[in-house]
Amino acid sequence: MDLKGKVAYITGGTKGIGYGVAESLLEAGMKVAISGRKLEDAQKAAKSLSNDADLVLGLSSDVTKLQDEKDAIKSIEEKWGQVDVVLANAGVGHFAPIDELEDDKWHQMIDTNLNGVYHTLKASVAALKQSKGYYITLASLAGTNFFPTAAGYNATKFGVVGFTQAAMLDLRQYDIKVSTIMPGSVASHFNDHTPSKDDAWKIQPEDIGQLVLDLLKMNPRTLPSKIEVRPTRPDKK
Repeated sequence: MDLKGKVAYITGGTKGIGYGVAESLLEAGMKVAISGRKLEDAQKAAKSLSNDADLVLGLSSDVTKLQDEKDAIKSIEEKWGQVDVVLANAGVGHFAPIDELEDDKWHQMIDTNLNGVYHTLKASVAALKQSKGYYITLASLAGTNFFPTAAGYNATKFGVVGFTQAAMLDLRQYDIKVSTIMPGSVASHFNDHTPSKDDAWKIQPEDIGQLVLDLLKMNPRTLPSKIEVRPTRPDKK
């Protein structure tokens, strides 16, 4: 894919991994729309990415609502006329033993992590058919490795991996490429964490940005459909 002038949409793009990917795509010459639940936050993040309003767009969208995602895609098409790359990145995590996990937290993870990636794809698939574009989900190593206190989170990320792989088989007939990225520990704001120098050993958001660029630059005949990525050397504590 020739990236110059191509248009990307990133959910959960106001900070962390989404923001880091947005930076990488802008540096590669793309135009980028980012969304968050609060319009003020999205617009503030967009302005910090670039002062050029022709290159970046901040949108409000709650991925748990299909209409929000349809409205976001419509806004992008009205501004730039196309959507070439979509990164379904928005996600939440709550961790507790299953007998202690609160019902509302279970449903929030299902609605955001799993229903969200479905809504984002359903809203953008027509545009991706037109552009022969790329749809990428941000899953997790928790989508293949289960662990205590993560029954809800594991359920959503296992679901994201399965959803993305099946969607890949459905959509490649339209020359749409579909991949899922499954990171381990990332220095991000996930789960209300504030990144610091103690996170230097972790994957950095810009590393995921580089990985997305590598996928986009892959020869069209080749599709890395599921990518596991982890820190080279875990923290020794």
